[in-house]
Amino acid sequence: MKITSAQPDDVATLLAFREEAAAWLTRIGTDQWQRPYPAERLLATIRSGTVFMVRDGHTTAATITLTPEAEGGLWTEQELGEPSMFINKLTVARTHAGQNLGGRLLDWAGDRAYRAGAKWLRLDAWTTNDALQRYYLQQGFEYVRTVMEGEAVNGGPRVSGWLAQRRTAPTEHGFDDLTPAPSNLPVGG
Repeated sequence: MKITSAQPDDVATLLAFREEAAAWLTRIGTDQWQRPYPAERLLATIRSGTVFMVRDGHTTAATITLTPEAEGGLWTEQELGEPSMFINKLTVARTHAGQNLGGRLLDWAGDRAYRAGAKWLRLDAWTTNDALQRYYLQQGFEYVRTVMEGEAVNGGPRVSGWLAQRRTAPTEHGFDDLTPAPSNLPVGG
């Protein structure tokens, strides 16, 4: 399997991928990802070079967004002062579930973040999805805190505020990595 940077013409594939994941999440009893994701927002993240896809032949097997920018209102100023990268939207196709693709993709993200100079790989997970939170803990992440509705700096509902992190490290993830080398993080964060 190979990992590539997503391209603008991947928008429809990634939106369909998210809809598949939302339907599966509903079947297992969570309200995560029930609102449609705006195509223009996805296109902007693709153009910023932060969306990556695992391809198994011509099939999209998984996707992840890895960015040096944190979502506002979640992390403290001290935490934001530490060199970090943030993962979002980790999704594995149901056809590829149970093959540890998510774990390997987290290892890939930690390796890429390490090569960019990050100390931490951080994430925010859905606050009501206990199974997802347990999954991240099993993948070596440490719970930091939960930011609840109304506590976020920007206000508004906070549905994805369970925060966790793990140290970055070089890792053997087993993907054929066809992505460009990561840019170094700015000094001081």
